Amino acid sequence: MELYHKQVDEKVVLSYFEGRAVLDHYEEAARRIGLWASEELVFRKCFSDQKTKILELGCGVGRISFSLWMLGYGNLTASDVSNKMVSRALNIQKERRSEIRFLQSDATQLSFESNAFDGVIFGFNGLMQIPHRENRKKAMQECFRVLRPNGKFVFTSHDRSLPKWKKFWQNERKKWKIGLQDKALLEFGDRYGDTPNGKLFIHVPDTSDIRKDLKEVGFLLERDVLRSRVADESQMVKDFSDECRFWIARKPEPKF
Repeated sequence: MELYHKQVDEKVVLSYFEGRAVLDHYEEAARRIGLWASEELVFRKCFSDQKTKILELGCGVGRISFSLWMLGYGNLTASDVSNKMVSRALNIQKERRSEIRFLQSDATQLSFESNAFDGVIFGFNGLMQIPHRENRKKAMQECFRVLRPNGKFVFTSHDRSLPKWKKFWQNERKKWKIGLQDKALLEFGDRYGDTPNGKLFIHVPDTSDIRKDLKEVGFLLERDVLRSRVADESQMVKDFSDECRFWIARKPEPKF
């Protein structure tokens, strides 16, 4: 119960993702689910050339990267903040004999050189599992830095404006106004609650906040669209992840 009163930080988030049940869950997703139908459509459109040099952040056990490899994308780097996630991905890599470059890395402090990639993917709402808006913005800045001009940044998030959650967020707003919110939370929009695999932190953003942060970092937002508008997912995918929004941003050519 102590964590309910301690503010969520990077260590708390990491402890969730290094729990045995969560590692098993992500490994099952890598082995059995693969790409969502919507992800495949979005990635194929954004990265039409299979030689595109792609970085996947928050790769988990490799669900997205292994699927892209199987589609013919041969220049893939995948990183996750959790060494245990990366270790499991490497075990699968041995079985599949793929040649993805897996490594441990903090998305807010990437070790890659500037202008190193043609595309960056931050799937499964991973960006929103970084505590504090300023840290999420640092991750955006790092994505911008490592992308080449005209490179695409593709990520997903939940969406606070969805009608089904309107009443919930109205009630949350009232709690925050009078100081009765969960004291573990940092910002309005944060969620930290029980799941079958442990206590999960995630930020549910307002779309205007994401648009503002992308613009301030320097990205040009090309499109944002709900997953359900892209494709009708299988029940397996819906059980794995509920509705989310795709964001597709581009690093513009420098102005001289």
